[in-house]
Amino acid sequence: MGNQATITAVQAILVDLPTIRAHQLAMATMQQQTLVIVRLQCSDGIEGIGEATTIGGLSYGDESPEGIKLTIDTYLAPALVGQDAANVHAAMARLNKVARGNRFAKSALETALLDAQGKRLGVPLATLLGGAVRDTLPVLWTLASGDTGRDIAEAEQLLEARRHNTFKLKIGRRAVRDDVAHVAAIKRALGDRARVTVDVNQAWNEAEAATGIAMLEAAGIDLIEQPTPREQRAALARLAARFIVPIMADEAVCGPEDAMELARIGGADVFALKIAKSGGIFGMLRTAAVGDAAGIALYGGTMLEGSVGTIAAAHGFCTLPQLAWGTELFGPLLLEDDVVATRPEYRDFALHLPQGPGLGLALDEDKLAHYRRKQG
Repeated sequence: MGNQATITAVQAILVDLPTIRAHQLAMATMQQQTLVIVRLQCSDGIEGIGEATTIGGLSYGDESPEGIKLTIDTYLAPALVGQDAANVHAAMARLNKVARGNRFAKSALETALLDAQGKRLGVPLATLLGGAVRDTLPVLWTLASGDTGRDIAEAEQLLEARRHNTFKLKIGRRAVRDDVAHVAAIKRALGDRARVTVDVNQAWNEAEAATGIAMLEAAGIDLIEQPTPREQRAALARLAARFIVPIMADEAVCGPEDAMELARIGGADVFALKIAKSGGIFGMLRTAAVGDAAGIALYGGTMLEGSVGTIAAAHGFCTLPQLAWGTELFGPLLLEDDVVATRPEYRDFALHLPQGPGLGLALDEDKLAHYRRKQG
């Protein structure tokens, strides 16, 4: 093989992209999305790209885009420079010694390492993981305008275009009964033509959740995501035992350790997997394996990433033996524009995996320069 390729430089770039509409969650309303785009240069001339994205700054979790960039620039990039670019596990083990947590930042770097290695070998990222068992992923859409009539019209239009046939509603901002009335009206309008799920984003206490879930179950809702705060695992377990409608853990399950504990207490029927909250694709695969072993159904979640982060997750999800609940990898569709040359393809209710080496994506340098945050 000759001289091994080493990592020569790592850059973290803040990119602010406009969204197609305001996107309401229990904890924030998004008008734009900030991506952290990672560029990892290697001594053989190959560049790997990655992405870290959060929701609403710090409102989702402990990492913000600005904090992720600072962590990479100050701590993680210096630890990577000079390391073997082809040994992803060794590089990540080194980062785990240098920094605790910081999973979003690490996920972006792991993606960039894998993208570079895929390009080096001329194979798609999924091939590095052992191969894709599916080349398309079902993708739901979140109806998050907060207006019942507008949400129904949007769902009808997307069904007609064969883009989505599962719709998730973000609830938890209003009184429980008001939220349930909104969701039930949408389910009635769509009937059996679409699956309807809800995400409470931890907004209810256990008593509110018991009332709300009973009503949602009666309305024919298919799945309830993270009704109670992430720390209250026992409450989640009691709700999962009490109701037939599946309860999904999202914020409560990050890595395999969380998955193990939730499986032990019967804390959820479904796990939402995200590469960012697991610290990368390999961490997500380990988390998924625990869920699989426990008979817990799996779902491919999103941090509303742009194309780079979304396709990274897609490569990982495409390799999972079981993925009963499909995915919500619709982040690029929520963005008015992106920083890649060719945006991902969505049709027939699914995201189609790109075919090229690595992620199968290339950055659009002009758009990256245009949307890049100007350092004040």
